[in-house]
Amino acid sequence: MAAKDLFNEWPERYEEWFATPIGKLVRQIEGELVMGFLEPGQGETILDVGCGTGVFTTDFLAAGARVIGVDISAPMLRFALRKTSGYPFAAVRGDVLSLPFKDNSFDKVTSITALEFVADARGAVNELFRVVRPGGRVVVATLNSLSPWATRRKAKTARGQRHILESAFFRSPEELLTCSPYKGIARTAIYFEKDEASDRALVIEKAGQAQNLNTGAFVAACWEKPH
Repeated sequence: MAAKDLFNEWPERYEEWFATPIGKLVRQIEGELVMGFLEPGQGETILDVGCGTGVFTTDFLAAGARVIGVDISAPMLRFALRKTSGYPFAAVRGDVLSLPFKDNSFDKVTSITALEFVADARGAVNELFRVVRPGGRVVVATLNSLSPWATRRKAKTARGQRHILESAFFRSPEELLTCSPYKGIARTAIYFEKDEASDRALVIEKAGQAQNLNTGAFVAACWEKPH
């Protein structure tokens, strides 16, 4: 299946998972990490690359930012437009490796859980830096190769089980940071397993964060573009 068609059947399923008890917790924790790095501000213009159905886009809009969402999937973008109705949000179909914007166009740029579908991670991150203004911030989040979640997904692929992440590129925090020549910081989140009860999962999560573990299923990196 072509990359542009990979998510065409997924908008509703994607949203439904985040509506489950464990999905809501994952969404909350991942959102807190992204927001802590991105710090969207009132009136800022933010580019959200691989915005999907707008799962995290709504946080940026609620903070008062204007958001341009880019995704390769038209059905995902249509869902995001419905979800963000009434907010300063515009949708553009495009590819992270060739963004249809001029240099230095945005105050901040982010890409959340899209890089795992891109082989050329450095090329993608370079594009994000190209379109952010000097002094602007770039935040990228993806799936962590050091996580038990990644191990389980790879095992499913090895057994021949079909799933949306069967061809995904998992990257460690260190590997993610090397996608940019600039110095950045990386943190992980989601230390519990997918089938964990929500109350127990929160306890596990707090312990993992307290220990600053690098094995969370979700890894985010943050850089600033030099002047």
